[in-house]
Amino acid sequence: MTTLLPANNESIQEALKILQKGGLVAFPTDTVYGLSALAFDGKAVELIYAAKDRPIEKAIPVLIADQEDMEKVGMNIPKTAYILASRFWPGPLTCIIPKKPTLPQSVSATSTVGVRVPDHDLARALLRVAGPMAVTSANISGQQSPSTAEEVFSQLSGRIDLIIDGGKTPGGIPSTVVDCMGEEIKILREGPISLEEIRLKLSSDI
Repeated sequence: MTTLLPANNESIQEALKILQKGGLVAFPTDTVYGLSALAFDGKAVELIYAAKDRPIEKAIPVLIADQEDMEKVGMNIPKTAYILASRFWPGPLTCIIPKKPTLPQSVSATSTVGVRVPDHDLARALLRVAGPMAVTSANISGQQSPSTAEEVFSQLSGRIDLIIDGGKTPGGIPSTVVDCMGEEIKILREGPISLEEIRLKLSSDI
């Protein structure tokens, strides 16, 4: 059974209890509604794949509350990632960085992980109490990414534990994904932030 709660401090505390017990919680971000588990709980992350009918080979990004938390999930982080983080976070940009070996295989079976700070107060409040979370769009794989709690409920009711209803998300499309591993940055998924914007920010003085 899936519970639907309004966005407030009580629902954040309820979400924390569920996450700490290995459950799944959907909540609004600045892009779309995300489906989450604690990033270091490998078994819980596996449940995300089952709930979404998501192919197991597709890695799941990690959301963090603040830029400083990047080092909780990454290691030997490229300078480019720090620069992009300082200029686009919080915001709809996911940076691919080398992952810590302690991060479960169910988050990413490769040596890298996608990470970002969402520009959404409720999402960041939850991340501050829960820590890094594996988060992907709260939909059945291949279907429309949801921008309301009702859309999440229609797709995932009975598959997840809790949906926090924070109204319609402001973005509506998933984040831009940037590979920060090489000499040249590469866009792996088009999103709200263009390659031109990224290059401009990288070349400008702040």
